[in-house]
Parts: sequence; structure tokens; C-alpha cells
Amino acid sequence: MEENKYLKQLQAFPSFIDKEECQKFCMTNENLDVMQINIGKMCNLACKHCHVDAGAVRKEMMSKEVMEACLDVFEKDDFKTLDITGGAPEMNPNFQWLIEETGKRKIHTIVRTNLVILSEEGYTHLPELYAQNKVEIVASLPYYTEKDTDRQRGKGNFSKMISMLQKLNQLGYAKDPELVLNLVYNPGGAFLPPSQESLTGEFKRKLDHLYGVSFNYLFTITNNPIGRFGDFLERSGNLTTYMNRLISSFNPTTVEKIMCRSQLSVSWDGTLYDCDFNQALNLEVNGVNCIQDLKDIALRARKIVFGNHCYACTAGAGSSCGGATA
Repeated sequence: MEENKYLKQLQAFPSFIDKEECQKFCMTNENLDVMQINIGKMCNLACKHCHVDAGAVRKEMMSKEVMEACLDVFEKDDFKTLDITGGAPEMNPNFQWLIEETGKRKIHTIVRTNLVILSEEGYTHLPELYAQNKVEIVASLPYYTEKDTDRQRGKGNFSKMISMLQKLNQLGYAKDPELVLNLVYNPGGAFLPPSQESLTGEFKRKLDHLYGVSFNYLFTITNNPIGRFGDFLERSGNLTTYMNRLISSFNPTTVEKIMCRSQLSVSWDGTLYDCDFNQALNLEVNGVNCIQDLKDIALRARKIVFGNHCYACTAGAGSSCGGATA
């Protein structure tokens, strides 16, 4: 498939797999904490950094049957967090059922949202649904200025995102300890994110001063050189420069905490991956590779499928869906 072109391009660089630390920490933990489910690639936006090439024309959607299998395996194998992503996960027709079901089962649930979708017709009731079910929100906000955000997300979207953050605050998010609101920052170009701690302080000061917006934590995530961002690097002639930057910034202390060691990633059709990046590259897990098959099989530690795209998770302070790791 087309995604595999990135694997071929990245093979020209020094092997990530051959590094001593990667050999040492090449297995997942015996007990996994996070089940991340990508419930669809349809999205109302087409962000420039998106590694799954999500957009309005994508039709892949997780069925209710696959969702039920995910929840059954989640409880059977004692996962701690269900992390729901997309695309815009809200656009899956079974999304509301899923949130209500996780609420009934008292499952700690994260939803990754672009915020803009919550102001569109048919989705405006979801902030209240999130609050009622104590959903942890992870909202992507490229920057605290309109110019920089709209450059990445499209003209007019910054104001919608700020309005939605203000609404979430009014519902108690970032104020009530049970209503957690986190933000995600991705660099706007071919460079590593700045210090997560310093950027968090900067975002908190600016968003509070300019818009009265509060949030809990800011996660800095390094862009992976695949998908739409990989296309940008290729078009702009920055792929080699960016990869060399990732490789030269490799931090061996981050490998032990790389997110694939403690999570399972499930695609819209139930196929299993070590992470969402592997999912974008069609690199399935070693061993049982379908969520339905795990309903009757004990989950075991497995060897992780590494590749050179993994440099993005181990450069500098490290990178994961929960931000820096070092």
C-alpha cells in the first residue's frame, strides 16, 4: 500500500532496531495499561501534520461489534485507560454509544478531539456528554495565536477552538478534579518541540491572559515523518535533514518508557498494532493480530515491531501520546 513508501524511504538511515537500548527494551510489558482505539479516519479537518491522512473523504469507521470486542478485552485483561482517537472520533455514528457504555462500565476514557468538530451541527451536545461521563479530553491546539493555528488547521478554526475551550471550562473542565482537559502541541515545521515544561507555562499564561482559558497539562508531541507530514518533508526537500535531526537527538533513556511497551493500538477494523504510527504504516503486531481473537486468549508480552520512524518517539525529551517521556 502507499503508506509503505515511508518505510522504504526511512530504510536509508541508520537502523533504529540495531541500537543497544532497542534490543534491551524490545518487548512490551507483561501487563498493558492503555488500549488506544482508532475508531475512524473521517475528519472535518485535514491537518498538515496528520500521520493517518484523515479527512472528509475517508470512510473507514469502527463498527459497534468491534467496539464491543475492544471493551470486553479491555476488562478481561485489566487495561487502565481507553484512549479514543481518529480522525475526528466524534464522527463515528457509534461514538455516543461508546462513551455512554464506557461511562456505565466506569472505564477511564480519553477522547482526542480537534475541538472544532464540537461546534458543528450534530455534535454540539457532546461537551455535556463528556462532562456527564467524566471523559478526559485531550485537545489539539497548535498554538495560542490565531495566525499560527489557522496556518495548520485552516482559516477561522482558531476562534472556534478558543470558544470551545471556554465552554469546556464553563462545564467544569480544568476546574473540577474529575474533569481533566489536556492540550497537545505539535511543531508547525521540521523541528523538535521545545521543552514541555516551559511551553506549558507559556500556554497557561497566554491562554489565561488573552482568553480566560484554563487547562491541566500540555503534551508536546514530535511529528512523525510519515503520512501528511512525511509528504510535506518530501515536497520541501527536508526529509533527510529532519531524519538526521531525529537521529542525532536520539536519547537512549527514552526507550524504556516508549509508549508501545505499555499499550495496544486497535484500528477501525479490529487489527492490532503496537502504536498509532505503526497502524498508519500497516505494521501489525507480532502474534495474534485481531481484537476479536483476544476475547478468548490471554494477552501476553510480545516483541515490538520497531522501525526508523521510531526515532521520532526517542529524540530529545522523548514523545508519546502523553507527551514527553524523559
